[in-house]
Amino acid sequence: MNIVVAGGSGFMGSSVVPLLRSEGHNVVVLTRAPARSARTEDAARVSWDGRTQGEWAVHVRRADAVINLAGESIGDGRWTASRKRRIVESRIDATRALLEAMMTGEKKPSVFINSSAVGYYGPVESGDVTEDHPPGAGFLADLCVRWEQEALAAGELGCRVVVLRTGVVLGEKGGALEKMLLPFRLYVGGPVGSGKQWFPWVHRDDVAGVILFALGNPALSGPVNLVAPGCVTMKEFCAALGAALSRPSWLPVPSFPLRVALGEMAGMILTGQRAVPSQLLRLGYQFRYPGVAAALAAVV
Repeated sequence: MNIVVAGGSGFMGSSVVPLLRSEGHNVVVLTRAPARSARTEDAARVSWDGRTQGEWAVHVRRADAVINLAGESIGDGRWTASRKRRIVESRIDATRALLEAMMTGEKKPSVFINSSAVGYYGPVESGDVTEDHPPGAGFLADLCVRWEQEALAAGELGCRVVVLRTGVVLGEKGGALEKMLLPFRLYVGGPVGSGKQWFPWVHRDDVAGVILFALGNPALSGPVNLVAPGCVTMKEFCAALGAALSRPSWLPVPSFPLRVALGEMAGMILTGQRAVPSQLLRLGYQFRYPGVAAALAAVV
C-alpha cells in the first residue's frame, strides 16, 4: 500500500513507520522538521506545517491509507491558555488539512486512521469503559470529541475511519514513562495521588501492531480503545515499575502539591478510567504485551 503517516517522526511514529516498511508498504512521513527528524528506515520525509495545503498534499491524494499521529504533546508543560490553544490547534488543524487534501484528489484512501485518547471518557472511578461509553467533561474530553468529529467526516468520502483512543504509551526514550523513571532510579518513586485511579496503558509495539491490524481488517472501524487488556491502578503500575527497576515504590506524591504545581493538567494524572479494548479483543488482535510487568521489563 501507499501510506501517508502524518506526525510519523514522533514518539509513536518511530515504532509505526518501521513496522509498515518491514511489511513492504511504501511510506511517506509528513513532518514539521524533515531535516532534523531521525531517519526511519527508508521512508520518504516530506515537510508540512499541519495547517495549510502544500506540496505534501499530492502524497495524500495518491495514498491507499492515511494515518494521523500529529499533535503537540499534552504532558510537556502546565496547561496555560496559550498552551491549551496549541494543543487543540495542532490536532484539529492537522486532521482538517488531511481531509481537505483527500477531498481534492480523484482517488480517496480506503482507510483513515486517526489518533485520539482515552481522555475522551473523562474520569471514571469504577466499571469497564468500552467504546460505547459516553464522553466525559473537561478539557481533554472536549478536545477528543472535537478531534474525532473532524476525523469521522472522512467517512463522507467513502473512507473507513478508525479512531484510536489511546492510553498511556510505554516505550523507550519518550512519553510519560520517561518522566516517571528518574524518581524511581533515585529510590524516591511511588504512586501519584491516592494510587487507586485507573491507569490505562499500552506498549508502543502494540500501537504499531494495532495500526497494522487496522489497515488489513475491514471489520475494524469507528472508535477503538487502544489499551492493553491488563489495565491496572496507579499503585499497581508503580509497584510493577519499581520491580522492573529493582527499586521500591514507597513514596507517594500527594494530590495537593501536584495540583498546585500542574494546575488543571494534574487532573489527567490523578484520575483515570478502566478502559477495555473490546473491539480489538472481539476481532482477535493478539497483544504482544497484554500485561504490565512484561511491558515494563521490555522498556526499562
